[in-house]
Amino acid sequence: MSEAAPLVRVERHGEGGHVAELVLDRPEAMNAVSTAMAAAISEATSRLGADETVRAVVVSSTHERAFCVGADLKERNTLTDEQLRAQRPLARAAYGGVLALPVPVLAAVDGYALGGGLEIALSCDLIVAGEGAVVGLPEVSVGVIPGGGGTQLLTRRVGWSRAASMIFTARRLTAAEAHDLGVVDELVATGSARGRALEIATTIAGHSPVGVRNAKRAMRQGYDTDLASGLDIEDECWAATAFSADRAEGVAAFAEKRRPVWPGR
Repeated sequence: MSEAAPLVRVERHGEGGHVAELVLDRPEAMNAVSTAMAAAISEATSRLGADETVRAVVVSSTHERAFCVGADLKERNTLTDEQLRAQRPLARAAYGGVLALPVPVLAAVDGYALGGGLEIALSCDLIVAGEGAVVGLPEVSVGVIPGGGGTQLLTRRVGWSRAASMIFTARRLTAAEAHDLGVVDELVATGSARGRALEIATTIAGHSPVGVRNAKRAMRQGYDTDLASGLDIEDECWAATAFSADRAEGVAAFAEKRRPVWPGR
């Protein structure tokens, strides 16, 4: 595949196509994130974020041995300092685009998820990993630091000391070790991560899209604030849901013992 190829693909699944799969598709480089691939991820997440028919997103890979091995160091080796500075906004837009998606996002990790690859996964809400997965943030071993959100997202996910141990030593974790530390959320058989992630996403997509989006907004916005402020954020999100057409449909469907048909507004 040439660098002119799309590098990422979006596929739709399930009834109504409400589950979107963002497929990392640069297999010849084990999905190493080049400048072009960063731009492709940013563009794809921007489109998905604006699409109100999307209820859940799964990030997966076409490479059976790698989710993503991180930044394209071969490309980096050719960049001048000026070019590297110019590339930085694109990289931030790629990782930030995954993080900013307003619906639940699941990473389906089989094989290597290293550096920026793990940071893509950490930008998701849930990480499903195959038993053969290997994860790590090895950036300090090549003279940089995790710059796709890793220093912040891993610390929030597993706590200071566990994140410090992983980042400072640049060590790689087996899937079992990552699961024990809370780096990944669910462990499945090798090769099964994508199927399991799509299964979870399909369950999510069956619930109120207004409710799920507002639940995620309340959780994300409230996480880094004090409890009182977080409860105020929750109250705002509750009001945005409680007086929606989804709430009216949900209550009616429960009373009538039928499956809801969500208006999504």
